[in-house]
Amino acid sequence: MVSQTHPDKAVQKPIDDETLARQKAIDDWLPITSSRTAKWWYSAFHNVSAMVGAGVLSLPYAMAELGWGPGVVVLVLSWVITLYTLWQMVEMHEMVPGKRFDRYHELGQHAFGEKLGLYIVVPQQLIVQVGTCIVYMVTGGKSLKKFHDLVCKDCKDIKLTFFIMIFASVHFVLSHLPNFNSISGVSLAAAVMSLSYSAIAWTASVHKGVQPDTQYGYKAKTTAGTVFNFFGGLGNVAFAYAGHNVVLEIQATLPSTPEKQSKGPMWRGVVVAYIIVALCYFPVALIGYWMFGNAVQDNILMSLEKPTWLIAMANLFVAVHVIGGYQIYAMPVFDMIETLLVKKLNFKPSSLLRFFVRNIYVVLTMFVGITFPFFGGLLGFFGGFAFAPTTYYLPCVIWLLIYKPKKFSLSWWTNWICIVLGVLLMVVSPIGGLRQIILEAKGYDFYS
Repeated sequence: MVSQTHPDKAVQKPIDDETLARQKAIDDWLPITSSRTAKWWYSAFHNVSAMVGAGVLSLPYAMAELGWGPGVVVLVLSWVITLYTLWQMVEMHEMVPGKRFDRYHELGQHAFGEKLGLYIVVPQQLIVQVGTCIVYMVTGGKSLKKFHDLVCKDCKDIKLTFFIMIFASVHFVLSHLPNFNSISGVSLAAAVMSLSYSAIAWTASVHKGVQPDTQYGYKAKTTAGTVFNFFGGLGNVAFAYAGHNVVLEIQATLPSTPEKQSKGPMWRGVVVAYIIVALCYFPVALIGYWMFGNAVQDNILMSLEKPTWLIAMANLFVAVHVIGGYQIYAMPVFDMIETLLVKKLNFKPSSLLRFFVRNIYVVLTMFVGITFPFFGGLLGFFGGFAFAPTTYYLPCVIWLLIYKPKKFSLSWWTNWICIVLGVLLMVVSPIGGLRQIILEAKGYDFYS
């Protein structure tokens, strides 16, 4: 008999060797805990793939909605706050000696209690991860369609639906890679692509130069329109930083010993990733807005159009990047579903179980993507309730609950400022998203 003690409880529960062996076998099979041999640079490109979504291409449009002053402040503040909250999560991964919080909800359970932690974290995580996968289905399909339309201008027009299905077909293969380490090659390709299409976006903008009659005032003619657009711009910037939802799961793949914890190499990877994020986000946002003003389209590549071959390549790079991004966000969802089936419903861990779970997930995300290709607006609406908390302030709340910094100390003030800004963001960003849904849904035909 072996005794296992939960860090929160003084009572010891005896667990027999057979149960321990079964638990180990399950952990060795589940995607998050099956491999702990990753290098620090794996965490760098996993984080870049998770963070730098195709949303970077909408940042000039967000700047147009926010204006020069507020836009620059929001961009810089978001980068600083999210780097700080990411550091908190990396630090908290192994704060209990001998235990690792391999999943976001496990950290939540430690802070809020077994049940409440699940209820607070899991729904928010699922909204972000499943929502992002659906958005990437749409983005991948649209990018492939743009590539096709630019390369073959005389070809017959093909529906967006078919391009989303082509994009999904890749995931029927890739989704069967067992864990994070096995998708490191896909993730590296995605990280390189994100740097490439970001560079194309801002260098092509510089080449095109400042457009005639460029205006930097707010586009909306009414005060209400300007305010709603401002809220939408806040949402666009906030949703560009969503990597926190997979950071503990990425850190779980790194080896760790009491002498040499995983937080060292993980933090090194995060810093490299955030430097790359800055190199992608700031030039695209600022140069794109500078060149086109408030006439910039919601995808900067659409404002550029020429040279045709370069913009076609950029769209292809976006498609390759969101293939990797989809896998990064899908892996924790696979882990949740497979954990539920194996640990709670006592299914046997097998390749067949994994085959059905993952294929059904790809089919469902594809179907929703085809049905609602304006899902960006839906994500702006629902994501406001989940993106802002999990990224901007939930790590701060957990930090205050666990470490209890002294009142009015620097740590106390920093966390409370992040919490207040995060809550404001959570309240106002869904308003912009809801308005966008209403405007887009008016003239929409299903499966068109």
